[in-house]
Amino acid sequence: MTYVLALHAIGDGTRRELLDHLRRAPHAVGELATALRVSQPAVSQHLRVLEHARLVAVRREGRRRIYTLAPSGLDELRAYLESFWHGVLTAFAADDPNPPSPASPPHPGRRAPRRRRRSRGA
Repeated sequence: MTYVLALHAIGDGTRRELLDHLRRAPHAVGELATALRVSQPAVSQHLRVLEHARLVAVRREGRRRIYTLAPSGLDELRAYLESFWHGVLTAFAADDPNPPSPASPPHPGRRAPRRRRRSRGA
């Protein structure tokens, strides 16, 4: 149940900002600290929480640690959130007093074209 850790991790605004920056490109801790105007130790602590939740991955480049988004953790979180939609859509369909009939136009905002009546000659 990694999604529980992920939900906890993204509950913090600073961590969501970190994810937004990492969505654009990989970054070192110092770059993220400068961008967010947060101390490097604080950014490192937030990144550890995100890494534990499997939302970010880290690699070493010399003495620097480069952080990137981790697709596997994000996929698990997305799958968990999408699991709600099936139930919501089923409940919505059950409550719909006017379910669409097979003869309904495919787009609810569009009407079927009207047929022109031929005028009878005068």
